[in-house]
Amino acid sequence: MNIRRVPFDHPDAVKLNDQVQAEYAERYGDEGDVTPLDATMFEPPLGMYLIAYDEQDRPVATGGWRTQDENDEGYSDGDAELKRMYVVPQARGLGLARRILAALESDARTAGRTRMVLETGTEQPEAIALYTSSGYEPCTKFGHYRDSPMSRCFAKPLH
Repeated sequence: MNIRRVPFDHPDAVKLNDQVQAEYAERYGDEGDVTPLDATMFEPPLGMYLIAYDEQDRPVATGGWRTQDENDEGYSDGDAELKRMYVVPQARGLGLARRILAALESDARTAGRTRMVLETGTEQPEAIALYTSSGYEPCTKFGHYRDSPMSRCFAKPLH
């Protein structure tokens, strides 16, 4: 597997984002994640976006982080927010999400961020298992879905 830094609006990133949105819609019965995002949020040093490619150079996994600081959505100064972690079904179980997560944490730490935060949901038990087994703990809810009963927020110090 080859993990590459790409822009959030790269054609492969758009393709994988469409796939994760379809999965969100299937799991939650809605339109997917409507959190406002744009490519500039993932540009260094404010963030990073990664895609893992398989041996045939097909995009199979993705994830990014973006800078967050204290605001009215419940973030804290120094936060790095994990977004769009996704592995295509045929590549699950290969450790790609853990590799991407580790690379994102390292980059956010290098950029001076002090805490990685993420929001997921009750219908994504695999994601919750990944994060809790990677040192993330439940935290005060934040972000676009902070008032949803299905939302689950997690945080991990980056020191």
